[in-house]
Amino acid sequence: MLALALTGAVSIAAAGTAGYQSMAPTGQWYGQTFTGLPRGSRQLALTYDDGPNDPHTLRLLEVLAKRGVQATFFLIGRYVQQRPDIAREIVHAGHIVGNHTFTHPLLTFKNEREIMEQLSACQAALQDAIGDHSDLFRPPFGGRRPAVLRVARKLGLQPVMWNVTGYDWNAPPAAAIERKVANQIRGGDVILLHDGGHKQMGADRSQTVIATDGLIARYKAEGYEFVTIPKMMAESAVSRQPPAVS
Repeated sequence: MLALALTGAVSIAAAGTAGYQSMAPTGQWYGQTFTGLPRGSRQLALTYDDGPNDPHTLRLLEVLAKRGVQATFFLIGRYVQQRPDIAREIVHAGHIVGNHTFTHPLLTFKNEREIMEQLSACQAALQDAIGDHSDLFRPPFGGRRPAVLRVARKLGLQPVMWNVTGYDWNAPPAAAIERKVANQIRGGDVILLHDGGHKQMGADRSQTVIATDGLIARYKAEGYEFVTIPKMMAESAVSRQPPAVS
């Protein structure tokens, strides 16, 4: 009886851990994803999910241009179809665009055919709107399992997660967003923020726009450099190279 109870407890614990790993931004159980550079790097990457969103994506672009910062935007395909002009503005401003699925479902509950449809439809929407773009992909809600990463890589996509979040999806005050981010910054971080909302176009992201301005000012003053995800990935690849043999 005790053995059965212990077996059940272990199974429950394993299931809980597996569930956690499928959603944890930095979890690597189900396959490698990019989550930033080693601690202590002076680079930071701003990333924005759930756009394009009218009008807040455009307002965010104004702040980024004013501060001379390039960011990475993970766009929802159906919104790209609605507002391809905003998607084009993101690219014209020098930012990087990645795949955030077509309708923003939780992919851990989708089969491989459905996952493929979501990623492919978003790729097609992006191609129609902006032409060639990055090979980056971010799963909605961070939800992933082996099938999600397998399909992404079959399409030539690189999964990108995060290790710092502003918890801004419920539109808290800008000061609260900045405080949440500041409490997590260690250097080399991928910062998750939102310029849109997955439920509908027009989500209020005015506080995220304000918080972005404050965060850039603060961390530039502290000597940090804001970079895109591809630039951070390139830095990561360089840092992993073995030293040259003299």
